[in-house]
Amino acid sequence: MSDPYKILGVSHNASEKEVKQAYRELVRKYHPDNYHDNPLSDLAQEKMKEINEAYDNITRMRETGEKFTPGSRSRAHAAGSPEGIKVRAAIQSGDYALAEQLLNEFPARNAEWNFLMGCLCYSKGWLDDARSYLETAVNMDPGNAEYRQAHNRMRHGGNAYRPYAYGGAGSDDGCNEACRCCSLMMCMNMCCRCM
Repeated sequence: MSDPYKILGVSHNASEKEVKQAYRELVRKYHPDNYHDNPLSDLAQEKMKEINEAYDNITRMRETGEKFTPGSRSRAHAAGSPEGIKVRAAIQSGDYALAEQLLNEFPARNAEWNFLMGCLCYSKGWLDDARSYLETAVNMDPGNAEYRQAHNRMRHGGNAYRPYAYGGAGSDDGCNEACRCCSLMMCMNMCCRCM
């Protein structure tokens, strides 16, 4: 992802107020309504998309304590390969046998494979294995915020991480229904920010 601070024209140490002010000024300048019936309207729309994504990324990074690192991927690109998406769906539905089969057929034992294997192990309750696979994923792709977040949560207790509302059958960690509802709402909020 491009440096979101550079896109907004602010320093990495800018205050929240300065970030918002820079964002608002750019929105006023590039809003597509300002370019109605203008040959530059397509460029303005692209610029607005870039500005909105930069602001969303800064907001998310500050909420999670994440720092920008060149080459890191935005949350919108965190879904991974088509094979990885199938594995995620299998884990989420609780079909661990299918997830394992898909992982065995995976084209490479890369960072994504290790991350997904860590998620599968976590879902099965094999926390030591999950922690090991997640650590390998982070070492292979240190710029991936999703991998780092999963690894950090595993290191600090292990029972709070569910990538994109994973859990499925058999994952009773003692949370009551209200806790599960809150977790789902937080995941939905993160997904909405990506779109």
